[in-house]
Amino acid sequence: MLFNESIINEIKSIITESGQAAIRAVDHHRVMMYWKIGKCIFEEEQQGKNRAGYGKYLIKYLSKQLQPQFGSGFSGRQLELFRQFYRTFPIANTVCSQLARSHYKLLIRLENEDKQNFYISETIKNHWTVRQLERQINSHLYNRLLASNDKESVMAVARGERQPSDAKEIIKDPMVLEFLGLKKNPSYYEKDLENALITHLQEFLLELGNGFAFIARQKRIHLDGDEFFADLVLYNRILQCFVILEIKTHKLTH
Repeated sequence: MLFNESIINEIKSIITESGQAAIRAVDHHRVMMYWKIGKCIFEEEQQGKNRAGYGKYLIKYLSKQLQPQFGSGFSGRQLELFRQFYRTFPIANTVCSQLARSHYKLLIRLENEDKQNFYISETIKNHWTVRQLERQINSHLYNRLLASNDKESVMAVARGERQPSDAKEIIKDPMVLEFLGLKKNPSYYEKDLENALITHLQEFLLELGNGFAFIARQKRIHLDGDEFFADLVLYNRILQCFVILEIKTHKLTH
């Protein structure tokens, strides 16, 4: 008996999506457990704030009581992180279910709320992994965008309050391409850079900005009777236009 193959694909998709949803749900409950523990520690610490060294004693005491039963995940260092997590995000409904604990370990290190909110919004919008978020923080994406745009514009776009309408609000400037792994060399050929970008295409599209998709490389283009080959052709779904990228290791002559 023959069956429609589409039913197999549909069931596989359901199983995969349900499994991923279950993992996200479990991870969010774990994140909220850490938040609640941090809240308990912070509130108890406040009650004894007039006693010298009470906070350090409390963390040490709790770790000693919890580790034998629940393991090294409740060491003094981890309990300190839980407390810092709560202090950084004291309102429970601001803890996003889309972010994992490892995301928040990076976010609580940031020094101001605007920067935290920016990276939270961008992580959710772009589905950044922990590694991708760490790279964007380390390459100072927030500061780079502020350098080329006003602060309110950057935050409004990040919060989804407005769509960017100008290419300058989408394409990052400057870009940081350390992920290419190229050593310092004054005599790189343009082909070397192109090959490196294709090899690390996912990272490159993320570094370019929001909404980019790869279309072609070395695309033949006719313009005003002339023919030339574009190094890379991309499409941006936000700007709804093609973006032609010419790689130059020397002065642009056309």
